[in-house]
Amino acid sequence: MEDIFKGVMAFKKHGFEERKQLFKELANSQNPDVLFITCSDSRIDPNLLTNTNPGDLFICRNAGNIVPPHSNETGGMTASIEFAVAVLGVKHIIVCGHSDCGALKGALNPEALKDLPHVKEWIGHCRSAADIVKAKHGCLGTEQLDEVIEENVVMQMHHLRTHPAVATKLALNQVQLHGWVYNIKKGTVNAYSEANKGFISVEDAYKEWSSQES
Repeated sequence: MEDIFKGVMAFKKHGFEERKQLFKELANSQNPDVLFITCSDSRIDPNLLTNTNPGDLFICRNAGNIVPPHSNETGGMTASIEFAVAVLGVKHIIVCGHSDCGALKGALNPEALKDLPHVKEWIGHCRSAADIVKAKHGCLGTEQLDEVIEENVVMQMHHLRTHPAVATKLALNQVQLHGWVYNIKKGTVNAYSEANKGFISVEDAYKEWSSQES
């Protein structure tokens, strides 16, 4: 906690002062273009990863970057997605998984979660991803972790489409879905390509913007 306290003091003295105008503009409203759904893992910083400022991303985090299928039972993710899409009017929704995901390790071995009933139930939303990979290989082990992580991102994108607010905006071409996987060790991001039915580098996935960077 000492480091956290010192960090707050440093922000107050430097970070806030350097962006005082930005925080003044954000004080009474927000207008993010992107809903960024990612894992609670401490190794992921969405703003650092995307080089964005406060106010740019509406961020939802949970173990396994999970989007439960829509139901009549209200939950935090359901309410946050509805608010971001229907009220804030985000134009893009990114589901971002990551390498070495502990939640997906749990999906590979659900018996290891027997003493964590709530975690086990939550990770159940990843079951289809694990089942698909198992069906492809005839087995399921740690060597398939990266594949399950990717398949889970695709599965959560499917779940997003079941949410009425998202389905409506998709039908009107007013929102786009993106699936990403961040490699912590390499600092790279791969994006799901509908055309390729798989993940490719963000540079290849967003060529129209990559050329501008170079």
